[in-house]
Amino acid sequence: MKNKVILVEMLFEKLEQYGKTNMELYRLQAIDKSTDIFASITTRIVLVLIIALFFLLLTLGLCFYVGDLLGAVYYGFFVMSGFYLVVFLIFLLIRNKVEDSFNDYLVNQIFKEKRNASN
Repeated sequence: MKNKVILVEMLFEKLEQYGKTNMELYRLQAIDKSTDIFASITTRIVLVLIIALFFLLLTLGLCFYVGDLLGAVYYGFFVMSGFYLVVFLIFLLIRNKVEDSFNDYLVNQIFKEKRNASN
């Protein structure tokens, strides 16, 4: 009888250890996945900022150029702001598609499997 009690105690200890190991594994997998997502989003934000800076400088140059063609610098700024108003209105029309694609990207990042180091 004592042998059975010892076996049951050992079984509970192993079960407890198994549960702790599984919890640690899930925690580490969550950390791994969140760092992958954070790194991916961070690099995309940096790229967007660089592209935004490029377009800002390009826009300023175009404003001065168009203003020079029209005879007054501020005309160039009016023309470019009108262009960006049209871009904004187009974006309002397609924003649901943009949101859906961003949501799909996040879901794909969350459920993406780690690539093997050998591949």
